[in-house]
This record gives sequence, structure tokens and C-alpha cells, in this order.
Amino acid sequence: MIYQRSSQLFAEAEKVIPGGVNSPVRAFKGVGGTPLFAKSAKGAYLYDEDDNRLIDYINSWGPMILGHAYQPVVDAVIEKAKKGTSFGMPTELETKIAELAIAMVPNIDKIRFVNSGTEACMSAIRLARAYTKKDKIIKFSGCYHGHSDSFLIAAGSGLSTFGVPNSPGVTQGTAKDTLLAHYNDIENVKALFEANLNEIAAVIIEPVAGNMGCVPPKEGFLQALKEVCHNHNALLIFDEVMTGFRLAKGGAQELYGVNADIACFGKVIGGGLPVGAFAAREEIMNFLAPLGPVYQAGTLSGNPLAMAAGYAMLQALNSDVAIYDRLEAKTAYLHQGIEKVLKANNIVFTINRVGSMISVHFDANPVVDFQTAKNGDNDTFKKFFHGMLHEGVYIAPSAYETWFITDALTYEDLDITIEAVNKVAKTL
Repeated sequence: MIYQRSSQLFAEAEKVIPGGVNSPVRAFKGVGGTPLFAKSAKGAYLYDEDDNRLIDYINSWGPMILGHAYQPVVDAVIEKAKKGTSFGMPTELETKIAELAIAMVPNIDKIRFVNSGTEACMSAIRLARAYTKKDKIIKFSGCYHGHSDSFLIAAGSGLSTFGVPNSPGVTQGTAKDTLLAHYNDIENVKALFEANLNEIAAVIIEPVAGNMGCVPPKEGFLQALKEVCHNHNALLIFDEVMTGFRLAKGGAQELYGVNADIACFGKVIGGGLPVGAFAAREEIMNFLAPLGPVYQAGTLSGNPLAMAAGYAMLQALNSDVAIYDRLEAKTAYLHQGIEKVLKANNIVFTINRVGSMISVHFDANPVVDFQTAKNGDNDTFKKFFHGMLHEGVYIAPSAYETWFITDALTYEDLDITIEAVNKVAKTL
């Protein structure tokens, strides 16, 4: 493939944008090479500035569950834009999408819309601290909840050791209130609670991790986590920015039958526009201003274009009774096909899959947490990534990201992808 135009654009971008990108993973630092610049997309395909067509398995990191430029979403945004792009006032559409989201997701009474998943998770933590009157939180190594200071924490040694910042600019004062736990290890979580009695406000988790590849929760782990939080008067926060409205209408809460105290959303709920949201039972949400003391505000929160896109997307998902079965079937087909050709080529690998999220790890052992995810052969992944790109298939440029399946993918697209894996595997 020719990447001449993308290379030129990246060189220009580096002069005026830090690293040439507005989100670090786009820079191809994890795989080497020059990032592609997108020109357009439709359905299951991306078109870059050199007019290469790529089968897309990033799908804007999740939102494009029905494909790029999904016509009902495009039409809704165009019609809304004709009437104004922002008002700084309430609109009826905000209530409509709130009512629909609440109807689709179990165990929530009220929802507050914000502008990103980061903002949703940040606000949920503030709300949990105010509601419980406690300061500390537990997060899990390998789970990403946005770039708010509280979440950019690495662990010290020992179960009760305070976290330390792993991004310059995060203060020690912030870090000391974040405790790091091991994903899928309930005994580790219990030990943190025992070492910090009556100090932990909340546990925040990706119910299906998507930032160390796709890593599902072990059977019973989420249920046990809910019980531990309940026993210690702490809130359980599900970061469903990836999983919300993707794994089921009601997200991971519905899929696993576990009710979180607060749920955070993004990606699909915005239909491809910048939207985040957090939701909970009425008694928790009523702590938010203007009803309660917890301040949270945003000039563009509930932006009419974003609400129009999100409402059209949720309507489509809510009305299509077979959508999640189709996504599951396509992802399973892809899983089986990749597994078959990798085995035939004697490649060491593990595949994780939940619903329409899937990841390939170049390690023979199960990937159940961040430590086991890090055991994968990154050199092999780099070759795999660039090989797939050469074959016209765009996967995440990182070994620690999940692939997102869209309903716009045909079985022919999946077969082409599987054959591309077969070709690349012969070179690994």
C-alpha cells in the first residue's frame, strides 16, 4: 500500500500538534511506522488520504456499532444542525434520549450527559465520594477510565501501599487516594478493603476490560465484587464506556446480571459524536447540583448534535431485536476462522472474546489480567499489525486494545480478514 499522503500530513501535524496526534495511541508508537490519516468512511470500510480502502476493526474505538456514516444518525445530525448547533439551554431531545437510555439499562433512574467518557468517570468518582463521605477509590491495573488524575496511577508494592503517579503532573496527594487492585482477583480486593477500613468510597472497573485487549471477568467475579462493596458501604462503578449498549441493550449489567451503583457511558451512546454520561439510582443522582451539593457542569453537555446522533443510534439498537445476536455470531465466526489459520501456521496465541469485542494475544497462556496481557510477544504483534495493514485490514495499533465488530461487516469481509490473517501468519 502507498502511504505517501499520510506521511506528508503526519510531518505537517508534528509541527503544530504534540506528537502529531490528538490522542497518543494514534501515533503508532506501539507498532512503529507512520499513522494513517483518514479521509472518509462508510459501513465497514475506512478510506485514507492515499485512497487505500481498509476493513475497519477499530470503528472509532467502539461507537460505530452499526457501521460508519450510518444513515439514520447522519440524517439526524444534519436536520438538527439546520436548527442550531448549540444553545446553552435545555432541549426536549435531552429528555428523550435520557428516557430511552433509562428504559434500556437496568437499575438506573436518572442520567446526566457530559462530553466524554473521561468526564463521565471523573464525575462518577466525585459523586461516589460525596455520597459515601469517604475519599479513597480502588481501580484495577490495566483498566483505563480516561485521563483524570485519579485514574493515572500505578501500584507500589504490597496490598495496602498507596498508589504513586505514573504520569507527570499527577500529584502525590491525588495518588494516595487511589488504590490499585488486580483484575479478576477478588481476594486482592478484599485485602485492600481490610487494609483501608471505612476509607474506600468506591470501586471502579471495566466489567469487560478493553484496554489490555479484551479480558472478560472470571465467573462470579463481578458478583463477588458487588458483595464486597455492599459489605463495606462502598459503591460499585461500572465503566461501561466500551461495553454500554454494545454487549447488550443494557450493557454488561444486563449481560452478567450484576447491578452497579453507578454506570458510566460513552462511545455508542453518542453515535460517533463526543458524548459521555453517568447514571444511577435516584437517591445517588440527586446529590448532583442543582438538587444536591456535588457540582458538575459543562457548556456543551447535552449538545443538540450529539444528542441527535445518540438518540438515533439508541433507537436503532432498541428496535432491532436481532442486532446483538448478529454481532455475537459474526464475532464468533471471526474468532473461529482466526483460530483455525493461526493453529495451521503453528502460531502461539490466545483469543479472548465477549459479544462484539475480541482480541488476539501472541501468548499460549490465558489472558486474565494486565500482567498476563503483558506476557504477549509484542514483536510478533507489530509484524502482525503491519502485515494486516498491508492486506487492507485495520486493527488497533496496540497489543493492548480490543477489536470492535460492527454489524456493517459482511461474512465476505470476515472471510477476507481470515485469509489476511492466514497470509500474515506465514510470515511471522
